[in-house]
Amino acid sequence: MIQLFHVYKSYGRHRAALEDITLRIEKGEFAWLTGPSGAGKSTLLKLLFGLEQPDAGQIVIQNRNVARLKESSLPQLRRSIGFIFQDFKLLQKKTVFDNVAVALQIAGASPTEIRRRVTEVLGSVGLDHKKEMLPSMLSAGEQQRVCVARSIVNHPMILLADEPTGNLDADLTTEIIELLKTINTKGTTMLVATHNREIVSRVPRRVIVLKEGRIAEGGG
Repeated sequence: MIQLFHVYKSYGRHRAALEDITLRIEKGEFAWLTGPSGAGKSTLLKLLFGLEQPDAGQIVIQNRNVARLKESSLPQLRRSIGFIFQDFKLLQKKTVFDNVAVALQIAGASPTEIRRRVTEVLGSVGLDHKKEMLPSMLSAGEQQRVCVARSIVNHPMILLADEPTGNLDADLTTEIIELLKTINTKGTTMLVATHNREIVSRVPRRVIVLKEGRIAEGGG
């Protein structure tokens, strides 16, 4: 499903973000990506999503070499990958419904299909009754659930999450992690970046540890 072979990424001459990353994540797997701030977690997720390009190495997702894809081919790749951002990145002047619908509109879905799928996914995260609200009217936990809904409305094969509970309290953290676990049980491959070792210990899954841009544990 996801394979990285000797991947390197630097920002400037003296800032190596990732060094010699070789990693395999199986179809349907739920894996944690942990490590301190600056270890390279966000960079790795951005490489997988095609937001960044590696300096060297190969990234293969569903038998496609991401590093060699043309810019015009990236939207098609991203339709099969959901991404949950730490800072939500919601459109503040758009309703909950419209924030989730954006991904389907970009994919060219019909209005009928958009209405059906957005209603379905908002129901799955418990927010159908708030679909006409703006993000500013929601709690942090509700905003994160909108982000989850937006990331899965296209039924992605892979879901990447960058510190999805970083802005949430303990109760809301549990709520979001349980939601991610449910999504994973339906077959979605999951890679979740977090520096919170407590939630990692509470949800025993494979743990990939990054330290100073290298895999310290859990590679392969």
